[in-house]
Amino acid sequence: MCTLEKRGNLFILTLTGDNKDEHRLNPALISSIRSALAEAKSQAVAGSVLITVAQGRFFSNGFDLRHAQAVGAKSGSIQAAKDELLRMVELFKGVVSDFLTLPMPTAAAVGGHAAAAGLMLAMSHDYVTMTSSRSVMYMSELDIGMTLPDYFTALIRSKIGSASARRSLVLRATKLKAEEAVEMGIVDSAHASAEEAVQAAMCLCDELSKKRWDGKVYAEMRKALYPELCGLLGLKDESVLPSKL
Repeated sequence: MCTLEKRGNLFILTLTGDNKDEHRLNPALISSIRSALAEAKSQAVAGSVLITVAQGRFFSNGFDLRHAQAVGAKSGSIQAAKDELLRMVELFKGVVSDFLTLPMPTAAAVGGHAAAAGLMLAMSHDYVTMTSSRSVMYMSELDIGMTLPDYFTALIRSKIGSASARRSLVLRATKLKAEEAVEMGIVDSAHASAEEAVQAAMCLCDELSKKRWDGKVYAEMRKALYPELCGLLGLKDESVLPSKL
């Protein structure tokens, strides 16, 4: 699951679990993340910022395929397992939408592996820091025999400007170290340890918090950067004008 902690204007969203927890995205975790983001949104003020961290060896290892398999086994139907996976794909749209519309800057501190939908979770943030000591970024869909949801592809196109980098990530299923992810523009900075990656994200968030930007304006400008993705998620632009006109 996850927790949300507030320290002044800083919200810390933590994916919780022991060292073996892969933070796989099943309906329960997706719901927990969305609830935490809704709480942060309800308490947002000018200068609010949010950082996402994860306990253990993984940031997130993608969709919970074992959960889908369990649903299929319970009903005795392979189709039921496939339907449950597609349901998780649809549910996760809400998480990406929530990050795109959150009225504050966001940063993900990736201190463990981020794979498939877990990588999409990290990339849904405005900024990403990453440890070079024990983590990789990996789009595993090609290796497991699954096509990308359309909004995954739009997110990748929106956030990764280089065609060769996108090809390496998607069509070669390359497991990227932190330094490689920085070169591709997926990650903003690489750090020697998970603790240093978190500290770097917090320093960045502290710097952004001091700007005390209007959160609604920030969210609308973020959305405007990614029109294809917002179109697939059903998000519409809304004009915001200065209050002192």
